[in-house]
Amino acid sequence: MRKILHVDMDAFYASVEQRDDPALRGRPVVVAWRGARSVVCAASYEARRFGVRSAMPAVRAERLCPDAVFVAPDFSRYRSVSRRVREIFLRHTPLVEPLSLDEAYLDVTRSLSGLASATEVAQTIRRQIREELNLTASAGVAPNKFLAKIASDWRKPDGLWVIKPHQVLAFLEPLPVGRVPGVGKVMERKLENLGVRTVGELRAIELHDLEARFGRYGQRLYELARGIDEHAVKPDRPVQSVSSEDTFARDVPLSETDDCLQRLAEKTWAASRRTPRVGRTVVLKLKTRDFRTLTRSLTPDTAPASADELLRIARALRDRVNLPRDTLYRLVGVGLANFRDPEPESLQPTLFDGDDAAAGAD
Repeated sequence: MRKILHVDMDAFYASVEQRDDPALRGRPVVVAWRGARSVVCAASYEARRFGVRSAMPAVRAERLCPDAVFVAPDFSRYRSVSRRVREIFLRHTPLVEPLSLDEAYLDVTRSLSGLASATEVAQTIRRQIREELNLTASAGVAPNKFLAKIASDWRKPDGLWVIKPHQVLAFLEPLPVGRVPGVGKVMERKLENLGVRTVGELRAIELHDLEARFGRYGQRLYELARGIDEHAVKPDRPVQSVSSEDTFARDVPLSETDDCLQRLAEKTWAASRRTPRVGRTVVLKLKTRDFRTLTRSLTPDTAPASADELLRIARALRDRVNLPRDTLYRLVGVGLANFRDPEPESLQPTLFDGDDAAAGAD
């Protein structure tokens, strides 16, 4: 049986700012650029008490917490701290799967540190983060990733929660189904229509009934309701998607998004070249003036081979948006997803590949 940790730094960006500036400690800190178009990157726990949350418009955060201190984000500094956190993880196991700058899964079934239990490993990691980085982290310990992630949120901030194998079913029983991965608002309503509000009630539904209603995801629901999750911790997660997005200085109609689309397509294409894998699906993201988010995607027969081709497909996806012509938009994004390893033949140079041929000649 696996021993899995999910370690989640507490209010990471805001905590780094409070650590590095003593004047911010104990005060409500919002990491965001000021302005009508900005959104919150992170909020300290002092700000969260007022209802401030990540991804919230900055102007709303300011209304909820007028005394908040706004700090412009410094992602290079956050990445630097994140690398130091990961160095601590790697003292205990090579099996570290980062999810973002501030959280990761660790498989400590065989710990490098020789500690007696996964709980001791989690306690040690949290202590090392506190002593060496002057930051706090919360951790969950469980037999699999699904349960460990739920557990890490159980005693936040600066908490530790352990779910032992014999406790799994009792722990899950009263949880709202919204805590199950993949159960968003729409699925939650569908399950509620079946009289299912808790994981325990979900567990009472037979597998064939779930599959009949929800297809392949029905089997996933059946397994998660029983605490089953066989996904391994993957230390070298291949790139799955890259994207770039921008918020306009003023709301604009679709007809005025050309320049921004071109800039974002070039940025996304450049980012995609950093991996040998190939993005097969083009994604367009739009956010309307009233914060409604729309996405359109297309997987062409052949993957885009240039920024210009990516831009052409993004424009075609834009043309598929069927909202009224006078709809205004505050944000646009261009992405590549569904990354795969290149086909073997695409790795072979052509016979007269000029630069390579010249470079190889004596």
